[in-house]
Amino acid sequence: MIEKQQVVSRDERAVLVGLIHKEQSEREVQEYLDELAFLADTAGAQAVKRFTQKLAHPDRATFVGKGKLEEIRQYVVGKDIQLVIFDDELTGSQIANIQKELKVKVIDRSDLILDIFARRARTAQAKVQVELAQYQYILPRLRGMWTHLERQKGGIGMRGPGETEIETDRRIVKDKISLLRKRLGEIDKQALTQRKDRGEYIRVALVGYTNVGKSTIMNLLSKSEVFAENKLFATLDTTTRKVVFEQTPFLLSDTVGFIRKLPHHLVESFKSTLDEVRESDILLHVVDISHPRYEDQIDVVNRTLAELKSLDKPTVLIFNKMDLYEAQTFDEWLSDEVKKDILQQLKNSWQEKTHGNCVFISATERRNIDELRKTILDKVIELYRERYPYKSEYFY
Repeated sequence: MIEKQQVVSRDERAVLVGLIHKEQSEREVQEYLDELAFLADTAGAQAVKRFTQKLAHPDRATFVGKGKLEEIRQYVVGKDIQLVIFDDELTGSQIANIQKELKVKVIDRSDLILDIFARRARTAQAKVQVELAQYQYILPRLRGMWTHLERQKGGIGMRGPGETEIETDRRIVKDKISLLRKRLGEIDKQALTQRKDRGEYIRVALVGYTNVGKSTIMNLLSKSEVFAENKLFATLDTTTRKVVFEQTPFLLSDTVGFIRKLPHHLVESFKSTLDEVRESDILLHVVDISHPRYEDQIDVVNRTLAELKSLDKPTVLIFNKMDLYEAQTFDEWLSDEVKKDILQQLKNSWQEKTHGNCVFISATERRNIDELRKTILDKVIELYRERYPYKSEYFY
């Protein structure tokens, strides 16, 4: 029988493992591991060591080579490590083989993300979406997961080895997936009805990489209290508020953040939540400009928007965390004039790239929020005039 529990326990000591191969450079792998460490911290684990290896392609049996696996084993034994997290997806047999050697819990990035989503889910829709994604993750790994789950204190697993039991569990998982899909379909219908009942309002959606400040900006613009913290995936459930700027009303939605290497089955499960993005009229793409690879994060979000067929919507790039960017970029000895020139060159560059559709703000310091409000208001009024010209009371 399937027993679903948390994958990561609080305060577990973990090591991270990444592979440098032809599709991933050393610099990229270190950035992915930075993000993986943040994911581990969000789940409650403490990443104390990183291991990387250069291989042309992952080892089919153990993902990394035997020598590297032995190096990891010695560290795990000597440093009281309870958890090993791989940055790439592992097969069921790889998990079983690695666990047999290391004698500790082994998970991959997808499993870790699913664990965080399970902790963060609040509404019935989010809970069903996460549960569906978990079972879709389990299904192809059932055979290999038997041995590694027998020794786990926590995690998603089965009890009692044997071919008959595996086949039984496979049927149970397939039935559960079918049931969850049906339930999710019913919830989606209810959500669709609610969205249709919102009337002829222009819809604006906040999108962006995870942890860029969308919920903080949502709170600023809508004057409401939406949960926000410095963790990945602080928001799972879409929050929608009616906002009025200068007597012009519109609907503003906060959505789940995107991330690199997001498990495909998780994206599929959350397609319904992302309907807010598909059905929106204007996108506010929030960017953490203080992040060293913020342009890569923009590309990740744009690729996801393209998957949702939403990349061609009117979009405003909101470059958030300017206070952190300036603190990281400017030395104390720089004159105010030089700082001003550097900022102006940055703004001019992005104004040109976005044809003027960008704003630079600091949500925590409430810097440049008036310009942000005006930019959004101008876009909203423009769309109202185009779609609902008879609603002139909104504009005067």
